[in-house]
Order: sequence, then C-alpha cells, then structure tokens
Amino acid sequence: MAVYTGARPRSTFFPRRRLEAPLLRPQAPALPRRRTRVAIRANRRPRVVGLVICGIVVAFLLSFFSLVQTVRVSASSYDMDRLNSQYIQLQNQSRQLQSDIDRLGRQSAIRRQAIANGLTQLPAPVVVSGR
Repeated sequence: MAVYTGARPRSTFFPRRRLEAPLLRPQAPALPRRRTRVAIRANRRPRVVGLVICGIVVAFLLSFFSLVQTVRVSASSYDMDRLNSQYIQLQNQSRQLQSDIDRLGRQSAIRRQAIANGLTQLPAPVVVSGR
C-alpha cells in the first residue's frame, strides 16, 4: 500500500474539503486515481453496531426517564390521597370535640361531674360589711 505525505483516511460523517496547498516545488505528474473509496478498498465498512448500541442506550434512557416521571406522579397522588383522608379525620375529630364542649359546657353537666367527683355545693355566701 502506498503512503502519501499528508494523506488521511476520509471521515464518513464529516467529509472535509480538499485544501489546495501552494506549490512549493514542482511535482511529478499525478497518476490517475481510482474512484473507489479508501474504506472500500481496504475492506473496511462503517460499523453500524456502534450506532445500534447508541440507539438502544438512548431509548433506554428515555424510557427510564418516563418511568421515573410516572412513579413521581403516582407518589404525589398517593400523598395527596393520604393528606385528604387525614384532613377529613381531623375535621371529624374537631366536630366531635365541639359537640363535647357544647354538651359539657352547660351548668347541669358541670354540676353532675362535680358531684360525681365528690364535691358539694357551696354554702351561702358570707357578706362582710366594710367599716
């Protein structure tokens, strides 16, 4: 295989333009070149395996991202349901306590609780006259 000064293999993705070098010294007349690509002459074909693996990795990352978003949404929904049920439970407890306050706040209920705890009624008040 002949090697030319400054020769590089051609890139399949980003082909470069051929830049004309200024003539520094006279060169021999160029031989006619073959028109086939260097990669084909050297039995090197562009590898598709790398592109397929990259495609698989990108598809996996996109599906993983979608899965993460779905899990996040379902977790948020679960938290909202839990907080909603806790709110309803607190409202019921508040109503229960309010009804207990209303029931026990009356004078007869207070008197009954005091008698049940061993307390008796106060005697008649003693009036002290001022001098």
